[in-house]
Amino acid sequence: MADTVSAPRATRLRTVGVPVRDQDEALRFYTQVLGFDTSLDVPMGGSGRWLEVTPQDGGATIALTLAKPGTPTGVETGIRLCTADADAFHQHLLACGASADEVLRWPAVPPMFAFRDQDGNMLEIVQET
Repeated sequence: MADTVSAPRATRLRTVGVPVRDQDEALRFYTQVLGFDTSLDVPMGGSGRWLEVTPQDGGATIALTLAKPGTPTGVETGIRLCTADADAFHQHLLACGASADEVLRWPAVPPMFAFRDQDGNMLEIVQET
């Protein structure tokens, strides 16, 4: 096993990729519905594009990566986003036409719920405590 004191290490989480079919449609959902900011939108060879969005309070970014043909969207991302009021955000998503599960409530656990983006990718909202 490598010496952990002198071994190189990962220092932070920067970006998580989410596969999407249409980057413009995904950008609209993540900025207009979720309230993210566009943090990077640059061409990358041919017709490719690198597109990242960031929550307004900062943190790791989400890369909205164009899914290659045959690559599935609608995946369980494992991404958990925070909000001050899970119930209000739940109502907001439903009003915007998003698919969202019921708000879950367990003793000693903050309210939370799962929802799907425009491509069916599952994310979760957790109320900040």
